[in-house]
Amino acid sequence: MPDSLLFHKTYKHPTSNEWVVFIHGAGGSSSTWFRQIKAFRKHFNLLLLDLRGHGGSASISRTGIFTGRYTFKAVSKDILDVLDHLAIQRAHFVGMSLGTILIRNLEELAPERISSMILGGAVTRFNFRCAFLVRLGDMFKHLLPYMWLYRLFAFVLMPKKSQSLSRNLFIRDAKKLCQKEFKRWFKLANDVNPLMKLYRQRPTSIPLLYLMGENDHMFLEPVREVSALQHQVQLQEIADCGHVCNVDQAGLFNRYSIEFIHQQTQHQ
Repeated sequence: MPDSLLFHKTYKHPTSNEWVVFIHGAGGSSSTWFRQIKAFRKHFNLLLLDLRGHGGSASISRTGIFTGRYTFKAVSKDILDVLDHLAIQRAHFVGMSLGTILIRNLEELAPERISSMILGGAVTRFNFRCAFLVRLGDMFKHLLPYMWLYRLFAFVLMPKKSQSLSRNLFIRDAKKLCQKEFKRWFKLANDVNPLMKLYRQRPTSIPLLYLMGENDHMFLEPVREVSALQHQVQLQEIADCGHVCNVDQAGLFNRYSIEFIHQQTQHQ
């Protein structure tokens, strides 16, 4: 595997030609999808990868290959490089949290590579609370250890006792980041609202399913607004879960996702 490629894992299906690519959120890793692998691999070929500085790709970042300020375009290009390396021409993409922004950015860069999009805990706009939290983190990111800030974000995003597993996983994976990587990714937060405003003004032509926890108090309402304006997209709200709905209610997340992908393959 070339030194500049993101760390990735594949699971091959004996008969299916359909690929599903999983994109985790900031601070996470491919282990975020541990409750999806068994269900999805019964139907499709799977590709799981770790973004720059995350999980198995952390050692690549330390070599100095990724220089300068991170941009959504550059980080999205990393994903396309893995697809090219594996000769995957087209795939269904499943993302969580910040990973959903990367999938929307991939749609801008290479729409012909995307068969469908499933966006869980989707970030379509920072509301006031989220924007305030980002500004607060920006003020103190050079003064406080990044894990203090990350724990704060985790408890604000997932405050309920029922979300403790998701919150602990969120914090556990973030420990693999270093302070420098955290700062580089944190700077991307300033680009979220301008970028997502562009996507709201330019509706997608690719089949899109939003999967949102009904207790996702940060991001659900903006997704409702987008879905009300763009009738070609689908929104499924999942009861009794928060932001990381693929963990909180994995069975429902898997069922809705797999059914949606099968619907799209039947229409091809």
